[in-house]
Amino acid sequence: MSDLLTIGELARRTGVATSALRFYEERDLIRSERTSAGHRRFARPMIRRVAFIVFAQRVGLNLEEIGQELAKLPTDSVPSRNDWSKLSQTWRSRIDERIGELERLRDGLAECIGCGCLSLDRCRYANPGDRAAAYGPGPLFWIRPRRPVG
Repeated sequence: MSDLLTIGELARRTGVATSALRFYEERDLIRSERTSAGHRRFARPMIRRVAFIVFAQRVGLNLEEIGQELAKLPTDSVPSRNDWSKLSQTWRSRIDERIGELERLRDGLAECIGCGCLSLDRCRYANPGDRAAAYGPGPLFWIRPRRPVG
């Protein structure tokens, strides 16, 4: 068994498309070695790094933030449980914020679009006279916690 994986093997092991792996490599999130023929070969620790990237994206980190987090990890060995634990500690509040946002979205689905406003029949009750417009454009109640209007 080789310590190096082709891009296809890495894609199969991680469930991430080869095009995404190339994109991650272009952004210096993962790295490969090149054969004399120019083919990419990835060290096995890249499997964990790709898993981390996928997880971090699901948490809501953008690629720049993911790169900053990955820079804290060893690049040529598999990160330890302690390494992962240290990184993930800072994400708890971010995950809690996303949970709160998703709960607001779920609870508002039957009531309102958050006031952007598509003039739902109920809007005259939830936002009489379009008072929410004073707080700015867009679906305010979906992107921020609901504030009393008026």
